[in-house]
Amino acid sequence: MKKILFPTDFSNASLNAFAYALDLADATGSEIITLHVYQLPVLDYDGVPPYLLETYDVFELGSFENFRDQVPALRDVAVARQKQHVPVRNVLLEGDLVTAITDLVKEESVDLVVMGTKGASGLEEIFLGTTTARVMAAVDIAVIAIPEATAYKSIRKIGFATELHDDDRRRLERIISIAQSLGATVECLHVQTPQSIVRDVLVADWELVFQGRASFTLVGQEDVEQAILDFCSSHAVDMMAMVQHKRGFFEGLFHRSRTKQLAYHSDVPLLILQ
Repeated sequence: MKKILFPTDFSNASLNAFAYALDLADATGSEIITLHVYQLPVLDYDGVPPYLLETYDVFELGSFENFRDQVPALRDVAVARQKQHVPVRNVLLEGDLVTAITDLVKEESVDLVVMGTKGASGLEEIFLGTTTARVMAAVDIAVIAIPEATAYKSIRKIGFATELHDDDRRRLERIISIAQSLGATVECLHVQTPQSIVRDVLVADWELVFQGRASFTLVGQEDVEQAILDFCSSHAVDMMAMVQHKRGFFEGLFHRSRTKQLAYHSDVPLLILQ
């Protein structure tokens, strides 16, 4: 891992998430690219284009000055955590935040996105989502979502909610690699519902393959989301890894992503793998 992208609006939730980005960058020898995105106002001054351009120039200058004034807050977080040696590069862009993130991920060959997230309720939760949820669906790399109310603490145990599919073995290897860089352990959770019965021989095979590198817990429960939340609490998990499954548009209208739901409701940071 060489580059971590950290989108920020300089809110308290964002500054809290920056502490996690610093720890990950320090542990993996990575550079942090902070990204702040602003949007130009939509103005319609027909017949007076010079005034319109002047308005845009003033707005862009104000955005730059605000960005320049806010950057020291990130340095303060680094100094407070004795991470000022971590290389940080600051980027200011105009446009749509999610588009800017996806473009920068490709241009800079970013390995990981770390960002804060805010919850939602009611129809907003189902249909509008949050910026973090949009980013989770848009990028093809791992995203770490730090809930707004999460108090920073070191990552010592990473959980992984898995359906024990073959593809999850590759993902688990990635999680183990991240955990080892942080000095953390990995504990996997499989929630067995009446619709998904897993044979003991399959579990035994996983335990054999990952012996000494990950442990496994099986829970029988119909409410998968609640089972994951309970697991985080009872096993003192510091970060929960999950798989983000991409859906088609119409399918997505009628299925709430379990990963996004937990991003709204959990107070544990989420490591989302595509």
